[in-house]
Amino acid sequence: MKTEKYDDSLLDGFDISLLAALQRDSTATHQQIGAEIHLSASQVSRRVQRLQSAGIISRYVALLNPAALGLTVRAVSYVILTRHSGDEGLAFEREIALFPEVLECYSVAGESDYILQIVAADLHTLSESVLRRLTRIQGVGSIRSNIVLNCIKSTTQLPLVHAGLPKSR
Repeated sequence: MKTEKYDDSLLDGFDISLLAALQRDSTATHQQIGAEIHLSASQVSRRVQRLQSAGIISRYVALLNPAALGLTVRAVSYVILTRHSGDEGLAFEREIALFPEVLECYSVAGESDYILQIVAADLHTLSESVLRRLTRIQGVGSIRSNIVLNCIKSTTQLPLVHAGLPKSR
C-alpha cells in the first residue's frame, strides 16, 4: 500500500465525487456511481483502476457493528514504555499486532508513547484478557485507559475538500 501523498493536480472533480461515492457505499456498481456523478460505467472503472494503482484506494471492507457482535466496551488506552532506547518500541509493536481486540495503535509524541483503541465484550474481558496481557509485554511501564461511555461521532469517511480541483484550472 502506498502511503505517499498523491499528486492532487491529477485529481479532478469527478475523481473527488467518485471517492466520496465509494466512501459512502463501496458496494455500489460502477453504473450506479456513474449515474450519480455523471460518468459512464467504463469511465468510472478506469478512474477506479487509476486511483487503486496510485494507492489512493487501498482496499474495500465491510464495516461491522461491534455491539451487534457482542463487543459492547470500547477503551482508549495510553501506553508508556519503560525505556526509549533499544528495541522496546519494536517489540511492543510486534506484540500489539497480535491483539485482535486492538483496532488501532498509534505511536505518538507527548505524554504517552502509544495510543490504542480497544474493543471487548465487557469490562471484565477488557481488564483480564486485554489489559493484563498488555502489561506483560516487555518494556511496558504503564497503561492508562479511558472507557468510552457514548460515541458522539465515528466515521471512516475522509474529508476530500482539501484535494480540490486540478491546479492547472
